Amino acid sequence: MSLSATDPRTIGPRIRMMMPHLTPLEGRVVDSILARRDFGTNTPLKSVAEDAGVSDAMIVKIAKKLGFDGFKDFRAGLVDYNSLPTAELHQELSPDDTDAEIARKVFRTSIQALEETLSILDPNAFERAADLIFNARQRDLYGIGGSAQIARDVAHKFLRIGVRASVFDDAHMMLMSASLLGEGDVVIAFSHSGATTAVIEPLELARRRGARTIALTNYATSPLASIADVVLCSTAQGSPLLGENAAARVAQLIIFDAVFAAVARRDLKAAERNLAATMSAVAAKRRIA
Repeated sequence: MSLSATDPRTIGPRIRMMMPHLTPLEGRVVDSILARRDFGTNTPLKSVAEDAGVSDAMIVKIAKKLGFDGFKDFRAGLVDYNSLPTAELHQELSPDDTDAEIARKVFRTSIQALEETLSILDPNAFERAADLIFNARQRDLYGIGGSAQIARDVAHKFLRIGVRASVFDDAHMMLMSASLLGEGDVVIAFSHSGATTAVIEPLELARRRGARTIALTNYATSPLASIADVVLCSTAQGSPLLGENAAARVAQLIIFDAVFAAVARRDLKAAERNLAATMSAVAAKRRIA
């Protein structure tokens, strides 16, 4: 089935997920097409090729690499995607923007990331991730930089309901952690690009030791995703100022808000009991005016 035959909401996210598999030239061609405001059902192949500075054959080749049957299929899919209400939510920041306009654009970019992430969320992968986390003996979370902050937020969520998890954000510590894992344990690896070797290597080691592995990334075809048992994907458009990470971070946090709720549901009485206990434990630290 061609990509254009799928849910129109998934067209943009799936194109972005394939971008790492394109050459730099091909990537620039796709960026030029996505940036066109006059792209429509009657836009000719020759016009697109001339605008991008490449041959007609190159455009057709790129369309096929992205999962379409050819240029016409690619054009139809992109037109359908651009006609969606959420497609207009994403707007680039401009030096002429007021502070209020900047706030609106940043919020809308995150809203679009959430809408599109939900459209590509794999229900089976989501359910399997919740099962693995709930049943695990040990849960180790790996991430570097900004991804480590997401891992810490996830560990904090789970601790509130008595589901203990350990966070590792150092390459050596992750490898040490992975070397001690085995059957019954689970690793959750966080990497926006899915190409961070400091996270990939311990995930590979943990898997060799018999642990189950979950990856949270922005690219379903990334090296990290290819070695994980379960893959959960966020998606977000890039921005020269904010980058992809800003909106993707919001989407990734919400994915694990949902996973957290699903894990809690598996033993709701225990979750409620532990939540009451952890809330009570920190209540005394809140100053009452």
